Amino acid sequence: YPGIEIVAKVATAAQAFGYLADHPVDIILLDHEMPGQKGVEALPRLIAVGRGAHVVLLSSFGERGSELSVKALSLGASDVILKPTRGHATPAFAVSLIERFTRMTASRRADPGMADAGGLRAFPQDFRLGCIGIGASTGGIHALGAVLAGLHRRPGVPVLVTQHLPEAFIPYYARQVAGMTDLPVMVARQAMLLEPDHVYIAPGDRSLMCRQLAGATCIDLSLARDPATRTRPSVNAMFAGMAECFGAGALGIVLTGIGRDGTVGAKQIVAAGGAVITQDRESSTVWGMPGSATRAGLSCAVLPPVAMMDYLFDQTGPTA
Repeated sequence: YPGIEIVAKVATAAQAFGYLADHPVDIILLDHEMPGQKGVEALPRLIAVGRGAHVVLLSSFGERGSELSVKALSLGASDVILKPTRGHATPAFAVSLIERFTRMTASRRADPGMADAGGLRAFPQDFRLGCIGIGASTGGIHALGAVLAGLHRRPGVPVLVTQHLPEAFIPYYARQVAGMTDLPVMVARQAMLLEPDHVYIAPGDRSLMCRQLAGATCIDLSLARDPATRTRPSVNAMFAGMAECFGAGALGIVLTGIGRDGTVGAKQIVAAGGAVITQDRESSTVWGMPGSATRAGLSCAVLPPVAMMDYLFDQTGPTA
């Protein structure tokens, strides 16, 4: 395929370590089922010796495949692709693979000056935090872990999370997130009341929104696909609900991911008087979603995930 060169094929993790020690690559396609050390077990060392290479895991279908996929993403894999069953490989699978590879490498090779094209907004004066919403796609599990690692005290508000993942992955994803924080973590259910210092995760087949009901703020799940990006769950939808319910107290965070989901919703947060933080290019697996919001001039700060909570609390003070 034009623009893509396969430089090596190896059968074991040990062979991969040896090759990568002397040869830089852009992408490592990793199958979990290998002789000797399994793919997920080898992942941390592959990331280290890969020196910035994207690691993409080929995952099997089924419950065990979902669990391994989420574990790989939490360890730093850039993406997971469900491999076709034996004898059922299709041209569509190859096209999907090539498109993902192209987007990953293009994001890192883009003009660094694009990061500042939109300029930064001033953080709203007298901002009173009411809700935190975090949206992510490719590379987002690892980035979310870094955000939560920077949460050195309870935020005092609900935390909403939309991560683009297949529905079957969500129970394992919620389990991984629960291991990243002391805050209670749950998959969102319709009409569930939002409570401070709780983390709510969008189901894989519905967008996580919120609405006012009898003086309280509760979860409102939507089956509709986002009209701007066709995604579901949609970061745009989550941010729109936050803007409506929390207004100037809404804080949106856009993490790494392919595409531009989150930009339209970030505009609504800003219009309501809230604030937006985006991930920087250097720490992003793909600077698509955060890059789109940044270039639109919606971000107050462009930061690595681990620095985001310190920045937020520096802006809002100890009573946030």
